[in-house]
Amino acid sequence: MDFAYSQEQQMLTESLSRVVKEDWSFEKRRKRQEQAELDSAAWNTLAELGVLGLSVPAEYDGFGESAASLLAIHQELGRGLVSEPVVPSAVMGARILAGSDNEALKQDYLGKIASGETIFSLAYEEGQRNDNPADISTQVQNQDGKLVLSGQKQAVWHAGAANVFIVSALLNGELALLLVPSDIDGIVVQDFPTMDGTRCGNIAFNQVNLDASALLASGQQALDLLNQGLDDGIVALCAHAAGAMDALLGITVEYLKTRQQFGKPLAQFQVLQHRLADMYVQKEVALSMAYVAVAAVGEADQAKKRRMLSSAKVKVAMAGRLIAESAVQLHGGMGMTHELEVGDYFKRLTFIDYLLGDTTYHLKQLEALE
Repeated sequence: MDFAYSQEQQMLTESLSRVVKEDWSFEKRRKRQEQAELDSAAWNTLAELGVLGLSVPAEYDGFGESAASLLAIHQELGRGLVSEPVVPSAVMGARILAGSDNEALKQDYLGKIASGETIFSLAYEEGQRNDNPADISTQVQNQDGKLVLSGQKQAVWHAGAANVFIVSALLNGELALLLVPSDIDGIVVQDFPTMDGTRCGNIAFNQVNLDASALLASGQQALDLLNQGLDDGIVALCAHAAGAMDALLGITVEYLKTRQQFGKPLAQFQVLQHRLADMYVQKEVALSMAYVAVAAVGEADQAKKRRMLSSAKVKVAMAGRLIAESAVQLHGGMGMTHELEVGDYFKRLTFIDYLLGDTTYHLKQLEALE
């Protein structure tokens, strides 16, 4: 796989870098986090830059970019701790919908994902994480030509902001994926903030009536689509984390150059230089594993693909924790205060470990492949 940026990718990355520095500054980011509602201006900015259309095929008004573009773009989003629902909507949602055979839904929604008009979220988790996505209690029944959905989903990423949910449920004992508008009768969303300034929600589907056309896929196709969406999400998360680590390392280096002790900058103390060197090594490890995750998406051998993705997620999470903890420690007591953005990066890098499978889950996946 060629990881060299194309001219278009380079231009988009540079534009995004400038916008993130301006519109996702410390003050603006904190102000957004105080609000439960999505900042429409910030979301439209991402759409205008083309960020939301990367995974949407060109025939549906997107750019049809490969997973390699996710690496470039999500590093920049990670550097600015961008908390908008890019991954659940423009990455996972777009990937699942684009891969389905439901042409009507693709025509209706893919262009709206790219433009930011419609926000998707993936509702597939139910309480304790299970290795089998089909081992769920949410049910959908065919009644008089209608689909009736009942069940509960937990920890749905950006549930409160979503206009449409992709919901996993059992149909005649088989896994099925359904497209469910968030404003339909019978849906109750409990929205709440997460530790890193983003938002999640629990959703109850109470006898929700859907047209038969809401069915995206069933059986093995549904499982394959769900895994494809989650795989792309892991790629984006690894790239986001790598970008956040790079930014946090830069913040820490600048602080140690400025802060003085015994008449000289802290950066001149050898023991602290060793700690910075460890952080730099781990940052490079995380970036390398993000490349591994990108390469995995195109891997035909499914066992090898799973091994690459789970390894990347584990190593990125470990690197993120070391860098985040070291950054807080090197800032001393100030690193624990709300006034510094060090804590924001610490929280984001910690929380990423729990998204799309935590370290324990992915280690079990690796163990099962042995």
